[in-house]
Amino acid sequence: MNTPTKLVAYTGGLAVIFAAALGVGAAAGSPIAMTTIHENHAAHIETTTVPAGLQVSEQGYALSEITAPAAANEAGTLRFRILDPAGAPLTAFDTQHDKQLHLIVVRSDTSEFRHVHPTREADGTWSIDWNWPTGGTYRVFADFQATGGPALTLGRNVDVAGDFAPTPLPAPARTAQVDGYQVILGGDLTTAGGPLTLSVSRDGRPVTDLQPYLGAYGHLVALRTADLAYLHVHPQGEPGDGVTAPGPDVTFHAQAPSNGSYRLFLDFQHENAVHTAEFTVAVGAATEPTAAPTAAPAPAGHGH
Repeated sequence: MNTPTKLVAYTGGLAVIFAAALGVGAAAGSPIAMTTIHENHAAHIETTTVPAGLQVSEQGYALSEITAPAAANEAGTLRFRILDPAGAPLTAFDTQHDKQLHLIVVRSDTSEFRHVHPTREADGTWSIDWNWPTGGTYRVFADFQATGGPALTLGRNVDVAGDFAPTPLPAPARTAQVDGYQVILGGDLTTAGGPLTLSVSRDGRPVTDLQPYLGAYGHLVALRTADLAYLHVHPQGEPGDGVTAPGPDVTFHAQAPSNGSYRLFLDFQHENAVHTAEFTVAVGAATEPTAAPTAAPAPAGHGH
């Protein structure tokens, strides 16, 4: 699946997400807040803590209503604001991994994924040209750090009118193919935590000249399929540190908050193009993965 052009399916009933403490060398800016649930939550979650992305507001900061095209295949603009504890639009952000805000959009069944970077106007409005590929419910995550404030990931759902056919989750696998590249996943995602190493090759040869993308050789988003719990992390080391090689291996440290099925999305850049490798992994006594709960597409409108 091509990252720049795909939106990740997200479920309308998202709740508690991937409570992972990903201690990554260069991941200082990755918000991994464990907080109280604000929105809906899925059943059979084994942890009482909640990671980032499931709340519309946290620590006084809030993600405003989102305006976007109401239906699939309708060109338009996606807009939103981050509100500060006083309720005013936030206009001071720290730069993290080359950007002041990272926007992750996922469809409820995780079949659509997109990691993009909107632009901010002087009044605090973030915007980006937008076109939903299908109908359904999408989760929009805003990953940012307010200047002088906490690093947070806030999220809202958007219901999009149009045809919606839920896509079953792919079976767990350690190898992903994307755009002519092969990515192999080494290590296991567990509740105890540990390293995950993703190795990139093309035409049977290791790729040893990965390019920095947003200040790192790779970015990993993990979603728990039961509720789309969210974690965005960055690899150990960083380009130019004299130690970290530009491939073929990119290593992360990850800890799952519970047993279950998870989806992993690895963004990497090579030859000036960004690619996204996708994996389904099972943690502990996870059952066979099934499609995440889905909500019927709204006839119109949005409310992420």
